[in-house]
Amino acid sequence: MALLGRKASYLGIDLGASSLKIVELKNEGGRPKLVTYGFAEQRTDVVRSDSAEDQQRIVVALKAILRKARVSTNRLVAALPSFAVFTSIISLPEMSKKDLFAAVRWEAKKFVPMPLEEMVLDWRLLQKQESAEGNQLLAGSRKPNADSRPAGPKSMKVLLTAAPKNLVRRYIEIFRTCDLQIVSLETEAFALQRSLIGAEPNPTMIVDIGAVATDVSVVVDGIPLINRSIDAGGDTITKAIANSLSVDPERAEQFKRDFGIASTSGGVNELPQAIDFVISSIVNEIRYVLNLYRAQEERPIEKLILAGGSAFLPQLPEYLSKTLNMKVIIGDAWARVIYPKELKVALDEIGPRFAVAIGLAMREIVG
Repeated sequence: MALLGRKASYLGIDLGASSLKIVELKNEGGRPKLVTYGFAEQRTDVVRSDSAEDQQRIVVALKAILRKARVSTNRLVAALPSFAVFTSIISLPEMSKKDLFAAVRWEAKKFVPMPLEEMVLDWRLLQKQESAEGNQLLAGSRKPNADSRPAGPKSMKVLLTAAPKNLVRRYIEIFRTCDLQIVSLETEAFALQRSLIGAEPNPTMIVDIGAVATDVSVVVDGIPLINRSIDAGGDTITKAIANSLSVDPERAEQFKRDFGIASTSGGVNELPQAIDFVISSIVNEIRYVLNLYRAQEERPIEKLILAGGSAFLPQLPEYLSKTLNMKVIIGDAWARVIYPKELKVALDEIGPRFAVAIGLAMREIVG
């Protein structure tokens, strides 16, 4: 990194299901400083659609954002959606790096529901430990790995990630066509940890409510140990309101942002019938992850941080806090970024939606 200079800047790009977000940060003495940012509504889902036409629409929209935002670098850090990636923490006997490759591939066969030939595997050594218990916190993107055998007197914990090769190629091709140089491609969970939690060691839950999916993560000592996703998000809430009130999606979206989850009684313990199922599905997933974590770890989760476009849904933090009996806050993704004070109001308003892009742009600056 030193070859790039102390003031090197990086782009963080979040290709969301309903919008594109970009953030450029530069290295200001080891701290990230805002250079520019951009946003555009874009309903083409790069994960679920592999058509050439849809990819071209994304390229056109992304080029327009880069041009309007006047970005000054082509160095890019991007992320794959959590719901499209399979992750697990595995315990292995202490071994050489040469043997680790074969061991990781063998373990991957146990939890990846696709042929390994179709996947890109990556892993990260978390820690070496001497323990007779070998607790495993894990995270299947959809289903958790149930393997929790004793780790033995000396073991290594490895974070294993698997992503479909065709999805990785799709991302690479989009960015290549935009003349961008990919410095790193990671998962959204790490980007969220970086922007919303930083070096905080206490166990923390992040709930990222996107347009089509909600991702729930538990981060301990800077590592997202549990990652799960459900197919329910902001768009699901909007559609439920539109169907219930027989209004068009635009009016339903405005209704959602004006009234949130406020019930007709004005309390936060009851949900409007139109969105009860959606919010309850998210709450049930949060409870599942909490139970999964508590069954294997004694350290309590300090707080729940909300991110994503629906984080500002009126009364949602209060409802979740009362329902789950824990501290719930809206994440401040700009907290670790230097920016002009006159932009604070505008940046605070978009912060939850930009949490992934901010965390990505921070990667090569804060480590």
